[in-house]
Amino acid sequence: MTVRHLETKATRSGEQPLSGRTALVTGGSRGVGAGVATELARLGADVAITYNRRAEDADQVLQSLRSAGVAATAVRFDARDKEGASALVASVVADLGEIDLFVSNAGIASRGDSLADSSLEEFDRLMTVHAWAPIAVIQQLLPAMRSKDRSDIVVVSSAITDSHPPQTAPYAMAKAAMESACRVLAREEREHGVHVNIVAPGLVATDMGRRLVGAHDNDSTMSLAAASSPFGRVCTPEDIASVISFLVSPAAGYITGARVPVDGGGSAPTVY
Repeated sequence: MTVRHLETKATRSGEQPLSGRTALVTGGSRGVGAGVATELARLGADVAITYNRRAEDADQVLQSLRSAGVAATAVRFDARDKEGASALVASVVADLGEIDLFVSNAGIASRGDSLADSSLEEFDRLMTVHAWAPIAVIQQLLPAMRSKDRSDIVVVSSAITDSHPPQTAPYAMAKAAMESACRVLAREEREHGVHVNIVAPGLVATDMGRRLVGAHDNDSTMSLAAASSPFGRVCTPEDIASVISFLVSPAAGYITGARVPVDGGGSAPTVY
């Protein structure tokens, strides 16, 4: 087994902990992805983000990333298009160089139907976005990642795989499938210096989080959700970014195959 260094060149020279690394964050134009991309840039990584429809959101995030003094780029990528993984990776590599840090964050919600009323097409749609497309991207990234002293893959999952609330079967199943794949991948790739970890948030104060609250209770608001949430507030993108930045840092050099809930210690199974 190859012995890998536990520190990066950046750490040894006193630079920012992620200096010299190149990250790809899918769904990085807003919400959790934007928060993660911003934090990785603050710590010195060059960052590529993907967006689907709203180029203006991606432009705003790019300005923030570049203001941190790093190189940054945005690539349009439809997370339902697993065949587009090769072109996505090639575009980022052309702009920023080889990728050694991947945060799989792009996601969509299911329609809130019961399992009995959910079409097979709905299951397939959620599986494609949350499992098949991320796996396709990872397959494209692994050859270069294996050549590095340290590479990282972090998948943003959901606390829903713990609570299993009603009307969430397509989403919960897709998230659980990707979590299983990550646990296998962590064992397969650790000899190559590739760390694979999972972050599982509960309800997050984002546009998608607000839609989820409304979808399950039309009288709910994010303020009401905050009042009944752990610590009196809803999880933020910055909470998730802090955990991810730790997992990809030299401080987490002996961590792989972990699943970190970011849900305030759990909650009653509602929209979580």
